[in-house]
Amino acid sequence: MTGAPVLVTGGAGFIGSNIADRLAAEGHDVLIYDALSRPGVEGNLQWLQERHGARITSIVADIRDRDALTRAVGEAQAVFHMAAQVAVTTSLDDPRADYEINIGGTFNLLEAVRETRRAVPVVFASTNKVYGDLGDLDFALGANGYAPVDPAVRAHGIGEDRPLDFHTPYGVSKGAADQYVLDYARSFGLPAAVLRMSCIYGQRQMGTEDQGWVAHFVIRALTGQPITLYGDGHQVRDILDVSNAVEAYLAAWRQIDKVSGQAFNLGGGPGNAVSLRVLLDHVGDLIGREVDVSFSDWRAGDQRYFVADTRRVREALGLGAKVPWRTGVGRLAQWLAAERQIALPPIEAAPARAVA
Repeated sequence: MTGAPVLVTGGAGFIGSNIADRLAAEGHDVLIYDALSRPGVEGNLQWLQERHGARITSIVADIRDRDALTRAVGEAQAVFHMAAQVAVTTSLDDPRADYEINIGGTFNLLEAVRETRRAVPVVFASTNKVYGDLGDLDFALGANGYAPVDPAVRAHGIGEDRPLDFHTPYGVSKGAADQYVLDYARSFGLPAAVLRMSCIYGQRQMGTEDQGWVAHFVIRALTGQPITLYGDGHQVRDILDVSNAVEAYLAAWRQIDKVSGQAFNLGGGPGNAVSLRVLLDHVGDLIGREVDVSFSDWRAGDQRYFVADTRRVREALGLGAKVPWRTGVGRLAQWLAAERQIALPPIEAAPARAVA
C-alpha cells in the first residue's frame, strides 16, 4: 500500500507527535490515532495540523476500541505503536486500566494487523522497566551517582541479554505487550520490532511527576516550584533526545525485514548517563538560580541505575551520533521557556558539569 498513511497510535503524545512530524516532513501522509486523554496533547495535534496541513489526519479514539482501531489499521502501510498507559504510579492506582490499555490495546492492534493479511510493519514502544529493579547488581555510590561494580556493565550499560524481570503493574503490562509483539513476529510472521526505551526527553514533552521527569524538572524550575526527588536523588539514567529516538524508530521501520522479531535497548548510553542531582544542578545553571528540591521515600520498582547498552541498536540500525545531554536539555529549557514566555539567560552562559 505505497502511498497509504503511516499510522501512529498515541500520535498526539510526546514521542508520537515527533515521529509524526518527521514522517510528514519527509512527505508521508500520517494518521494520528489518539484518545487525547493526556493534558496538553491537543496542542501537539494542532501543531502538527498547522505545520503539515492535509498530510495529517486524526482519529480521536481509545486504543481499547477494537472496531475503531481495526478500521485505522486497515488504512495503514505501517504502524508506530506509541499509545499506552505510561506511569508506574497510575498502574498501581488502577492496574485494571493499565492492563486493558497496555496489554489489551496492544493485542487489539496486533490482531488488527494480522487480519489485514498484509505485511504491515509494526514498531512498538517498550520500556527499560521490563528488566525490573536490577536488584541483583551491586552498585557503588560516587560523586556522580550510582555506578555498577561490574566493570563490563559500568562500561557499556544493560544489554538485551539481561533477563526480563517485570516489576509493578506497569512493568508487567508493558513487558507482556513487548512479548506479544515479538511472538506475533515469530508465530504469524508479522514484521515487527521492539524498542525498549530509557528516558526520552525533548520538545513537545508535557512532563509530569509521574512521567516525563526531565521536562517536569525543567517546568517546575522555570516556574519557581519545588521539585520532589524520590529516593536520594543519586539515581542514574541515560537520557536521550527525542530527535535520536525518532531516528531509531524510522530506521527500524525502514529496515524491518532485517530486525523483525528483535528487541533493542534504546537510550542515551554511558555517554548520556546523568544522576538526577547532576541534572538538576545543570537546570539551575540554565535558569540562573538554584532549584528548590525536597526528598521523599523511594518509589516502587525504582532503579538506582539504568543505562542502556546501545551498541546493538546502533550497529543494527546504523544510527548516528547522539545529542549530548547538556545540549539537549538546554534546547528543551529554551523551548519550554518560550512556550511559557519566560526569559532565560543565554545557553552559552551555563557552565559544563561532569556526566555521571
